[in-house]
Amino acid sequence: RIQAEAASGRTTGGSVDLLWVNGENFRTLKEAGLLQTQWAQALPNWRYVDTRKPVSEDFAIPTEGAESPWGGAQLTFIARRDLTAQPPQSPQALLEFAQAHPGTVTYPRPPDFTGTAFLEQLLIMLTTEPQALKVAPDAATFANVTAPLWHYLDALHPSLWREGKDFPPTPARMDALLNTGTLRLSLTFNPAHAQQKMASGELPKTSYSFGFSQGMIGNVHFVTIPANARASAGAKVVANFLLSPEAQLRKADPAIWGDPSVLDPQKLPNEQRNALLAYTPQGLPAVLPEPHAAWINALEQEWLRRYGTH
Repeated sequence: RIQAEAASGRTTGGSVDLLWVNGENFRTLKEAGLLQTQWAQALPNWRYVDTRKPVSEDFAIPTEGAESPWGGAQLTFIARRDLTAQPPQSPQALLEFAQAHPGTVTYPRPPDFTGTAFLEQLLIMLTTEPQALKVAPDAATFANVTAPLWHYLDALHPSLWREGKDFPPTPARMDALLNTGTLRLSLTFNPAHAQQKMASGELPKTSYSFGFSQGMIGNVHFVTIPANARASAGAKVVANFLLSPEAQLRKADPAIWGDPSVLDPQKLPNEQRNALLAYTPQGLPAVLPEPHAAWINALEQEWLRRYGTH
């Protein structure tokens, strides 16, 4: 709709005031000049934001104040202590784990978002050319940059659930298979997901979260304001509210959403700081920045070409 209004010359009075946007669409809108910029850091509640999180870029695209953070996310494994006391904490350890426990490891079928994030995670850790991931993939170098990923998956797939000939459509399906003990691992893009599912009884109380020791891919999700917004002042009020300690605490509560906060607990008053820390999963690995947004489609297409026809 934003693009259609721009194409028809509607530069003011637009029908969208505030948009919860993903990295790919942010890139499309920003590159077309369809977003307001330089407003996010001016919000009064920006003072609480954890600026160590990737809040100044979105899938390697500088935000330039065109997006206000709303929540955090990180690729996270889930296991059960009664089945897996020592989780695998590197790609090589995961491969050996899968081979030692055939049929109990898998990942969601790309282009499921979490499945693609798993591919990106492996690519970051396995490629010999990590700098290439900061820019859009180049047809001339794509095969070389991604070769270690396909080599790894070729070795991994025969040991996976259904011998890698079929993949769960969603992380929710993986949770169900973890719950029954069919799988030893599930995957999520929310570090608080295991807490939520234990609270609701959908995962056993022995479930726990973990990641690779070198770090796990993560991001921040944002709201943005179109350049032609009719009520941009009101949109900023809402974006500022979304950054308030009260709203962030409520959103972080696993009983309500369990979406990780973008605030720095150390910048909050004592009571709010302690409440936020109580909702924050501890001991998570470092957040690894995501590759450039254009890698998503390139990886998905190549994965489908290689493995999607089984």
